[in-house]
Amino acid sequence: MWILKFVLIVVFFLVFFQDYKDRKVYWFLYPIIGAMVFVLQIQSVSIYPAFINTSFNLVFISLLLFVSYLYAKYKLQQPLLKEVFGLGDLLFFVSIAFSFSIVSFLILFVFSLVFSLLLHFTIRYKQTEKTVPLAGYMSLFFATVYGISFFWESNFLYAY
Repeated sequence: MWILKFVLIVVFFLVFFQDYKDRKVYWFLYPIIGAMVFVLQIQSVSIYPAFINTSFNLVFISLLLFVSYLYAKYKLQQPLLKEVFGLGDLLFFVSIAFSFSIVSFLILFVFSLVFSLLLHFTIRYKQTEKTVPLAGYMSLFFATVYGISFFWESNFLYAY
């Protein structure tokens, strides 16, 4: 299990470096993340709770994207996936939805967004760049979460 976590952390760092440097991430990294975090979840809980957790997490992501779509369309008057939100960000949201129990996912997802905001304002990415490398920042956050989980063998990420 630790080898899988280590490889997952490496993939998270690949997403971070690619998104931060080039603003382009290889698409196949997202299904790899989704598969690895789902396998880790199945190893901690059985397959049925893992499917329930993933289903609720995907519903949450769908609601979040629907509200973002409405905000982009009516308030910003821009298309969601072209100007407001990147396709890589969407793929990262979906892939990370396979990761944790419902409560843990909601808490970690919100904190990853706050972390991304604070990190972006701290680093000031590129002054000329208008967009935020959200998938990269969030992958850095989740790499840290999985890195911390190396030190605990309990199922604290999957318990609730």
